[in-house]
Amino acid sequence: MSQTIAGISFRQPPPLCSFLFVIVLFVATFYTLHHPDATLFSPNTHNSLTLRRLFLSSASNATVSSYLRALTRHPHLAGTKPSLDTLSYVVNHFQSLGLETRIAEYEALLSYPTHISVTARFSNNATVEFDLNDSSSDVVRPYHAYSPSGSAQGNVVFVNHGEERDYRALELTGVSVRGCLVLVRKGETLGRGVIVKIAETKGALGVLIYDENDGGGLGGIERGTVMRGIGDPVSPGWPGVVGGEKLSLEDDRVSQRFPKIPSLPLSLHNAEILLASLGGARAPVEWRTGRVGSSQRVGPGRTVVNMTLQGEMKMKNIHNVLATIRGSEEPDRYVILGNHRDAWTYGAVDPNSGTSALLDISRRFALLLKSGWRPRRTILLCSWDAEEFGMIGSTEWVEEHVLNLGASAVAYLNVDCAVQGSGFFAGATPQLDGLLLDALKLVQDPDDVTLTVEETFKSQNNIIERLSRVDSDFSGFLHHAGVPSIDMYYGADYPVYHTAFDSYDWMIRNADPLFHRHVAMAGIWGLLGIILADEPVLPFNYISYAEQLQAHRDTLSKLLEGKVSVDPLSVAIQELSLVAKEVADEAKRLKEQAYSKNDVAAAAKRRELNDRMMLAERGFLDSEGIKGKEWFKHLVYGPAAEPESKLGFFPGIADAIATNSSDGSIKHEIWRVTRAIQRASKALKGGFT
Repeated sequence: MSQTIAGISFRQPPPLCSFLFVIVLFVATFYTLHHPDATLFSPNTHNSLTLRRLFLSSASNATVSSYLRALTRHPHLAGTKPSLDTLSYVVNHFQSLGLETRIAEYEALLSYPTHISVTARFSNNATVEFDLNDSSSDVVRPYHAYSPSGSAQGNVVFVNHGEERDYRALELTGVSVRGCLVLVRKGETLGRGVIVKIAETKGALGVLIYDENDGGGLGGIERGTVMRGIGDPVSPGWPGVVGGEKLSLEDDRVSQRFPKIPSLPLSLHNAEILLASLGGARAPVEWRTGRVGSSQRVGPGRTVVNMTLQGEMKMKNIHNVLATIRGSEEPDRYVILGNHRDAWTYGAVDPNSGTSALLDISRRFALLLKSGWRPRRTILLCSWDAEEFGMIGSTEWVEEHVLNLGASAVAYLNVDCAVQGSGFFAGATPQLDGLLLDALKLVQDPDDVTLTVEETFKSQNNIIERLSRVDSDFSGFLHHAGVPSIDMYYGADYPVYHTAFDSYDWMIRNADPLFHRHVAMAGIWGLLGIILADEPVLPFNYISYAEQLQAHRDTLSKLLEGKVSVDPLSVAIQELSLVAKEVADEAKRLKEQAYSKNDVAAAAKRRELNDRMMLAERGFLDSEGIKGKEWFKHLVYGPAAEPESKLGFFPGIADAIATNSSDGSIKHEIWRVTRAIQRASKALKGGFT
């Protein structure tokens, strides 16, 4: 059976599945009415599987599509009036399902453009003012949030991806960017803020950044933020509650978050006009990829460019929405599912593919609640605001609740862009690897009905990544609060990122015409929430964590080439491995015991073990944080302060190596990580021995 919406046919659940769901729902309701003290979905294997199948069978492609259509009818940049419409839509949806819903409001400093222009004067004295729009509608003009207002004029130098090694390559050819504007081709390693920071240190006057994707040939221009760090810049380290303390823009703690030179995004078309006008030396051989050919010159030439940006910083109220499903047995333990709601433009991919999946999960959870299900632990469904400006909504909430998160947060499950294209991708803290793969085994692959997502994931040689990057709302939970986390998405990349073409029409024509991938992501995400909320013994595996740490140690040892000993790490990891095996055996014994809700002694043992597994991740936090990025406390997974750091883990050690620090400094950072692993081991073991 299919349903047609906007001219598209959607696959509905098979009639038998729908019929069975209705029958089970009827029986469950009847049973609950006549046996109010009974629990239909008791935590045994059979009933757990039944619950998960019911959750999966209640999927509806058409429903998810309708959510996305409604969310993307207009642009909804955080802090603007249209963003309040999406806020109301999400709030009304949760409330209509009977979920306990509240809004957490904060004040934050946001940045908007009032005027932008880029004008070029070429060697023949011809002058061109570039078109900086990628839409004629009410979409915000392409800009970089928090870029300083002002004008910059000078010759142009092409600096490839704007990495330190690119500037070194220019220096070898005798080219300096001091007093010039730099033209940067967006790469895969550096964010906008770091690109601008490096250009600033090299003496550049301004930065123009373009992307060769060009919105998939549509002429799109990528918006974004260039603020350093995450969270509200005028309340650094504390929550930006309404009426709370706010620093002035002149305060060093605020001003250091913003670049000192202006930057703007540029279309591929305009960038190539500038590239064609450059003189000087030929581009280094290693730059000659993509659309940069062997004849490309790096400048400076006789072309002079003037770039002007006038912007305004405004204090705006932002709004997180939280829907709560109270746990029946452990209401003070929380499983948190989160996605941000705000978008640079229409946000069909980023982020509202994730928002529509979250709304569908809430709908399916409401159906299960009507059938008599109550999760053991509390589930929070969170819709964050102002993520695009620097994960502001989620960061302020984490800062406000950091102590409670430390005491009671089981895990954070993040989905930003649910669907960008084909193929499942995920990052996680290692103790959640096994849980994630188990969930993938239960979900049908959206592109091959004969396979599960897990089978496709393995066949594509995909691996579960680690979460050291800072590009979505999991950052505050993991890097600051030490909450075990997962981040998931379909599709490695997509060409309309942050452009005016990230629309519902693009989604149905390119990324997910029939919304099968949206349904699969909602299935995986919701199942993870159910399992973490319902399993009597948390499905955490710290043996996997110890094995991953051992692999990290081996990589570090090869990089150091024996110059500094990693023996302290080896001993600490071995200790964690032994404790992890003891905990795994303990968990196995508790799982094998017959479950009884009235067995207080067994419940106490499970609770104590679960708390140890939950708290172990917090052990990797260090109060001093990462040098140069002190807000980030996680010493195993977190952002390195140095762009040229060669490791995707142990950020403090990576920075010490990248800056050619003394052996003593590197050794100190190794000992800091060692102590963090020891803290995690002691938390996992419990007691004070």
